[in-house]
Amino acid sequence: MFLPIPEPYDFASSTERFRRFGPDLANLWHEGGLHRVVGSREVRIEAAPGGVDVEPLDEEIAAVVGKLLGLEFDLGAFQRFAGETDPALAELVERLRGYRPPISPDPFETLVTSITAQQVSLASAFAIRSRMIERLGERGRVAYAFPTRERLAAAEPGELTAAGFSRRKAEYVIGLAQADLDYAELERLPDDEVKALLVSVRGLGEWTADWFLARHLARPEAWPAGDLGLRKAVAAFYGDGPLPSIEEVRVLGARFAPFQNLTAHYLLGGLYLVGPAV
Repeated sequence: MFLPIPEPYDFASSTERFRRFGPDLANLWHEGGLHRVVGSREVRIEAAPGGVDVEPLDEEIAAVVGKLLGLEFDLGAFQRFAGETDPALAELVERLRGYRPPISPDPFETLVTSITAQQVSLASAFAIRSRMIERLGERGRVAYAFPTRERLAAAEPGELTAAGFSRRKAEYVIGLAQADLDYAELERLPDDEVKALLVSVRGLGEWTADWFLARHLARPEAWPAGDLGLRKAVAAFYGDGPLPSIEEVRVLGARFAPFQNLTAHYLLGGLYLVGPAV
């Protein structure tokens, strides 16, 4: 069944994240399509003119797939903003024409994924994450359901260290699963209150909170200034010297208001997909 997506839309570049750093068993690229378990059903997503074909498709699945494929973002307004205010960003947007950044549909999964990625390369993070999913998640036909909050709350640290987690990160994940976080409430709170609640949980810092705002809540002004990849992208597209400091990147973010989140995604997409213009 068909799910429309505003044109232009390039399914291949928009889903490149799920291939570039290794297999992601919860968002698994398989034979030209993306697979994810929604509820108890495995869903396959394929490119189609004007959108994607999704099988099976109902209201619940459409909401998850729509979020996963970044339908919350207003790319038209962002493109107009870039064209009117920032020539470098406008050029990058044109070079990435059709790119729609993916979003993580599940809040708990988003935070566990961020813990996995702390202080390691994305390739290592994907490998560790997939080993955890394989051990503790439920397998569908091709992809796996991400381990539930209840399953990880009951896990022993050794189950996670066997997948490649450090002992400390294993404790962070189990502690997060046991924490009394109301994810529905987080969706209703302003950015600063979301960050304050998240960083009060052991193992969650500003970097994780910023990416939660950006990659799950899709908040327009989320700007993960402390992210090393974003700092490298800023250096590539806006710098002519050494890697900028976190504070320098934070100050630069004000230039892109109110589209910091999409700017960050496009800078990272530019770094990994097309590179700086020669």
